[in-house]
Amino acid sequence: MTDLLYSEEEEALRSAVRDLLADHCDAPGVIARTESDAPHDLAAWKALGDGMGLAGLLVPEAQGGQGATHREVAVVLEELGRAVAPVPYLTSAVVATEALLACGDGELLAELASGRRIGALAVALNIAPDRAYRVVRHEGGALHGELTGIADAAVADVLLVPADDGGLYAVDAAAATVVPQVSLDLTRPLATVRLDGAAGRLLGDAEPAVRRALRAGAGLLASEQLGLADWALTETVRYLKERKQFNRPVGGFQAVKHRLAQLWLEVVNLRAAARNAADALARGEDADIAVAVAQAYAAPVAVHAAEEALQLHAGIGMTWEHPIHLYLKRAKADSIAYGTAGAHRSALAELVDLRSP
Repeated sequence: MTDLLYSEEEEALRSAVRDLLADHCDAPGVIARTESDAPHDLAAWKALGDGMGLAGLLVPEAQGGQGATHREVAVVLEELGRAVAPVPYLTSAVVATEALLACGDGELLAELASGRRIGALAVALNIAPDRAYRVVRHEGGALHGELTGIADAAVADVLLVPADDGGLYAVDAAAATVVPQVSLDLTRPLATVRLDGAAGRLLGDAEPAVRRALRAGAGLLASEQLGLADWALTETVRYLKERKQFNRPVGGFQAVKHRLAQLWLEVVNLRAAARNAADALARGEDADIAVAVAQAYAAPVAVHAAEEALQLHAGIGMTWEHPIHLYLKRAKADSIAYGTAGAHRSALAELVDLRSP
């Protein structure tokens, strides 16, 4: 029987990541970054990737990585979700890395594992693992076309671009035109990538690489959503214990207790689903089903947790200075990232042969 509880090593990893993020990604600092032209915290990324070696958790030791599993990555993403950290961890250390693992490109894989280079898969953030994605034209050894909704492309050093000849190409980001898009989630900016005759190095077949990358992205996104939801619940409970109305703590009112109890139950269930998805990805068994289950459940819970946090913080929750708006925007953006809950329910129905009549 699979043990989904956290190991001592995973808890130690959580503690180390949380301490690092407390130093680098405090709420006022993250809010200030969202107001600037450089929302990504590259100092935090360097500390995570180069300093702690976390960018290479999924990469085998023989290829310059840590040789860990998706379970450890899930713990890191829980903490990144808890801090709404503006770092390209999910996009580079998970999605782009998984695509390279499928292609077997050792050189670029080692560079991403070191954290010194950032990769981005040039597939729109809203694409589910089993859905069609846009490609660019490959003509005369050069790439031409435009791709939209590419997460973290603004800080990527290398873009992994699928082309119409079925290949996945590595393109130097400097050879592309990256134009920022208006993003709801200010901590994970989107961009349009334009290629006008850019040279690309063939990595391998795009289809299996993109499918593997998007599946891992969707499965591990659930852990980020778990971290976000858990922060929202914990902070709301803490606030309601301190906030008084009619000379008694707001958290003591029965109606409020009921709302918090329901939210707690949802977060506990999300933890089980997210841990199961990470474990299934690590073992390579029933991963498609586990990922679909996790994502079908994760988005509504994360959004609900953020909405409850905003409402139960009352007036202060509506201010720009309080970080709740960052969590609500991240939760809403995550709810369509790597497929909506509805898309994953449809995929799950197909996987378990429960199609609608």
